[in-house]
Amino acid sequence: MTATLLLVDFQNDFLSSPGLEPAAGAVTERAAALLAGFRALGAPVVHVWTTVRREPESLMPRMPHWQRAGKWACVEGTAGHAPPAALAPRPGEPVVHKQFFNAFSTDEPNELERRLAETFEEDGPERIVIAGLHLHACVRETVLGAYEKGFEVIVAEDAVASEEPLHAVETRRWLEARAAAFRPVAEILTEMAPRDSRGSQNGRAGSDRVTAAVQAARRGFEETRDLPVAARAELLARLGSVLAAETEPLARQMAAEVGKPVCLGRAEVARSIVLLEAAAAQAAALDSEIPTIQDGRGYRRRPVGVVAAVTPWNNPLAIPLGKIAPAVTFGNTVVWKPAPAGTGVAVRLVELMARAGWPAGWVELVTGGREVVERLAGAAEVDAVTLSGSPAAGRTVAGLCVRRYVPLQLELGGNNGAIIASDADLDDAARQVVDGAFAFAGQRCTANRRVIVDASTYSAFLDRLQAATAVFPWGDPFEETTRMGPLISAASRERVVAILERATAAGATVLSPWSRKAPKAGGAWHPPVIVTCDEPLAEIVQEETFGPVLVVQRAEGWEHALALLNGVRQGLAAALFSRSEEKRRDFLARARAGILKIGESTADAAADLPFGGWKASGFGPPEHGPGNRDFYTRLQAIYHGGS
Repeated sequence: MTATLLLVDFQNDFLSSPGLEPAAGAVTERAAALLAGFRALGAPVVHVWTTVRREPESLMPRMPHWQRAGKWACVEGTAGHAPPAALAPRPGEPVVHKQFFNAFSTDEPNELERRLAETFEEDGPERIVIAGLHLHACVRETVLGAYEKGFEVIVAEDAVASEEPLHAVETRRWLEARAAAFRPVAEILTEMAPRDSRGSQNGRAGSDRVTAAVQAARRGFEETRDLPVAARAELLARLGSVLAAETEPLARQMAAEVGKPVCLGRAEVARSIVLLEAAAAQAAALDSEIPTIQDGRGYRRRPVGVVAAVTPWNNPLAIPLGKIAPAVTFGNTVVWKPAPAGTGVAVRLVELMARAGWPAGWVELVTGGREVVERLAGAAEVDAVTLSGSPAAGRTVAGLCVRRYVPLQLELGGNNGAIIASDADLDDAARQVVDGAFAFAGQRCTANRRVIVDASTYSAFLDRLQAATAVFPWGDPFEETTRMGPLISAASRERVVAILERATAAGATVLSPWSRKAPKAGGAWHPPVIVTCDEPLAEIVQEETFGPVLVVQRAEGWEHALALLNGVRQGLAAALFSRSEEKRRDFLARARAGILKIGESTADAAADLPFGGWKASGFGPPEHGPGNRDFYTRLQAIYHGGS
């Protein structure tokens, strides 16, 4: 691809901004990969920096809103003005300085245009790839500046960040419709194509698939809306019987497609059956409790209609059925979009639904990536959206749903912590925490990602953690004893490796008690590791790794332990290991998470209790338990006047 790379505002002052998403380390790593790729290809690179000069400030003054706030940042000659070493310019790579947001409004008129003109081949297309900070501000204005000048623009979607993530989601959608294509770094470097290969024809095809599925689900809703609850429950029971008979093939399919150990795959099938039973029981209970009209007034619950369900790959049966079962039992129909890695299991599940006699239109399957999710969430005939996925995916869908005032349920993962008090049973706690952290390679939203240990028992407990990790059954997912197989992909493994490298560089200690080699050469294998880090704001502490990584934090007393437990953005699950009734009561009163456990790891949850996170881990009613009724039905008040 003939293109110039434009790196915008990758400066330390901006990278240290609180609330930056993705985190500074992650976005720097992706931008560095993009930069290295362009350099390897001999493609041109231009760096754009915001620059302020103190003496004399009149030459490069601060922006007016910085002046009003008394803020000094990106001052020439300071460490904050410079980029991190991985993104530093090399000789021959020009640096263009700007005062405001738009990189095309620089310290010298048309300086950037002149620099860009020098990089383009005489007959080559004038294409720019942009990475930088912040998507909602400087990146946005630079894209529009390039668009105005007639350039073709590609934004490296995983090499841009913002301290206003919701604003960034809307910015991306707006820019994509007008001025730029968004592509991941890997795709940009792999394809290097003259023009975007995902043309409008493909976009129409994806839109047509979604439209057809939504229309089929709408017909299914109209045709089955009067089906009694008892008949719906019978259909769920039939599917449960079919799943039970297919347990072994399904477990082995999950092992082959997502690397889930067969023992965990069997457990997932069993959990899926329990979810079917729980949904049927909830609907039956609601059916028997519908209020009647008394004295001309009353209320009732009605199904919402067509529900879009977006699900991840890590629990390709249980998470979808945890949404689909209550949706159809309460009278709705579903358009289901699984994660690409879970598509094979999804196709098989739909086949099993048909075998169980589920009506046409009850569940419609659509496949694809982010574009399909956005079309589905934005479809006019979709009445509610439920999604389990990343915070970024949640923000994207939330923006679309808010526009249409559509009910929304989000489950967005967890950076879950367990407190080990000074009076805990250390041997039992270590065994449970290690299994909670490393089973299925930590690729569970409830995985025990952090453990907060009282300083008086820190060394003793760390020794026990290492001993339990050293013998943790890691290996071939088809082996009966295996609890941890490979990561979902080589890219996921490299992401975990990069996180650990950044943690080490920042001063954390990475311990790998597993001394044996990977079970197989190459691929996505990564051993279980323990990271000790006492810096509460470190990336390794604050960010959910979604891999076989357990972070150990030292607590100087009970109050400090609670502060560390609650000191992350997410709040899905929290645990306490302590014999003290006083600490248990205080933990239940003050832990800020949707799932609280005492004497257990954070991992796993019951099928009949609410499953939902606080803070950045969730939005809307929780899944399961009473949350099903609250999300999949809506209340109507009814008034009967006189004759």
